[in-house]
Amino acid sequence: MKFDVIIIGAGAAGMMCAAQAGQRGRSVLIIDHAAKIGERIRISGGGRCNFTNLNASPENYLSQNPHFCRSALAQYSQQDFIKLIERYRTRYHEKTLGQLFCNESSQEIIDLLKNECDKGGVKWAHPCVVEKIAKRAEGEPGFDLTTSQGEFRCDSLVIATGGLAAPALGATPFGYKVAEQFNLPVVPPKPALVPLALPPETLDTLKSLAGLSFDTITFCGKQSPHFREQALITHRGLSGPAILQISSYWQMQEYGRGKKQPVTLNLLPDKDAETFLEEHRKQNINLASLLADTLPRRFAQEWCELQEVSRPLAELSAQALAHTAHQLNNWPLMPSGTLGYGKAEVTLGGVDTRALSSKTMEASTVAGLFFIGEVVDVTGWLGGYNFQWAWSSGWVAGQHA
Repeated sequence: MKFDVIIIGAGAAGMMCAAQAGQRGRSVLIIDHAAKIGERIRISGGGRCNFTNLNASPENYLSQNPHFCRSALAQYSQQDFIKLIERYRTRYHEKTLGQLFCNESSQEIIDLLKNECDKGGVKWAHPCVVEKIAKRAEGEPGFDLTTSQGEFRCDSLVIATGGLAAPALGATPFGYKVAEQFNLPVVPPKPALVPLALPPETLDTLKSLAGLSFDTITFCGKQSPHFREQALITHRGLSGPAILQISSYWQMQEYGRGKKQPVTLNLLPDKDAETFLEEHRKQNINLASLLADTLPRRFAQEWCELQEVSRPLAELSAQALAHTAHQLNNWPLMPSGTLGYGKAEVTLGGVDTRALSSKTMEASTVAGLFFIGEVVDVTGWLGGYNFQWAWSSGWVAGQHA
């Protein structure tokens, strides 16, 4: 069977692309190996889908080519997707930090995308396994696909197969293998937006803090952004939104040549710790009691025990006070790794954007071959940014495939 466009991957980016191409009058087939499509959409945001972020901008994305995402985000912004869901009268709310969620269920987003595909006359093949992809002979544009449902032919082929995060939902390296087949470079993938593991000796030291969460600012080296959210110490390491955010930047260091920096936690995000301690130094107050006004009481007590400063401030030497103040605003913890793709929200790395057109998402050296969504080396922050990249990149490819 012959189609103008075939899209492999019926996730957020794939369905957006299919809908756009179909509504432009192209004949479109969307293929997915899963029996039930849109599962990552369905489970996202606790079942309510954090579908975009009001603050989405190029600065919220990581890539070896950081300017690549600008064009797609400008062509199809968060406001464009909001207009789409408002046309469907989908009720939504802002939870925090610009994060938008459905009021009812993520199924509303899946149904919306399916309906948009229906408007474009999109055909479906799932569950369907793609066994082989071949570029047609020189002078004859397009691709031939061998699948578990037969042979298909297309002029444009769009790869929207995602990354390696959430393997329980069927994540595979398929998209990277397609890129390699056509000699396109791939930035080595890594788990991102993922809890961080701590080495055994650190875990043993922090075991009294396990299970405690607290408000903090996290950062990782001088070039890293600062994230203020909740962090959690677990029996395996560090978790919570603040840790997930900084984990991508900690992982990103492996692409550089420099030495990996520890993750640093500011336990008093609203205070200069040295000034704060000096102001209370003359009071006969225990440091843990003072910190308990800002931090959870048990955390304050256990942290002071670890730092060996569980006594009145007046008894601390000037040197001990300065060191404690520095630790409160700059508490470094060096991870030993991450908890892997099974716990990761997304994948860092992917098809090298320097091999793609930022305006169309088409491979520069392979006419008619497009890559969109998470399979590409563009990774957003936690909070709806990765869905926005799916909508934007999918929409752009849908205008050109």
